[in-house]
Amino acid sequence: MSTTWILVSNASSGRILKNTGPNKGLEIVKEFEHPQSREKNLNLVSDRPGHNPGAGNGHGSFVPATSPKEHEADVFALELARELDSGRVCNQFARLVLVAPPAFLGQINRRLNDAVKGLVSDRLEKDYTRASDKELAQHLATCVCL
Repeated sequence: MSTTWILVSNASSGRILKNTGPNKGLEIVKEFEHPQSREKNLNLVSDRPGHNPGAGNGHGSFVPATSPKEHEADVFALELARELDSGRVCNQFARLVLVAPPAFLGQINRRLNDAVKGLVSDRLEKDYTRASDKELAQHLATCVCL
């Protein structure tokens, strides 16, 4: 039987679990924390936005295209994607299930390389990071035989 990895994450914490076959349950492979994603935008930047000349007589200001919180979530998504690729390179899993809130799942998907994307069998757009092992097993019953 092949090993399935399950990534259960949100923008600030996550864990990789594994299942090695029917009736084997879930085992924690690694846990992650990214407290910067919980910080307020003001605490993530060193100063106020710069100024750009505006149209007309008014003053303009520079607003970044990505908020500091979105940037931190993207940094965390990249960290998770690298960990998943490392596991793939070491042949630690043959199948991958991704579980994350919709916005963060999109960030993870953008950061995964094609080799890892090819191993993804299911995606659940939910935040189950605080679910107990029993609750998580119930939620995963449709895609993993626990």
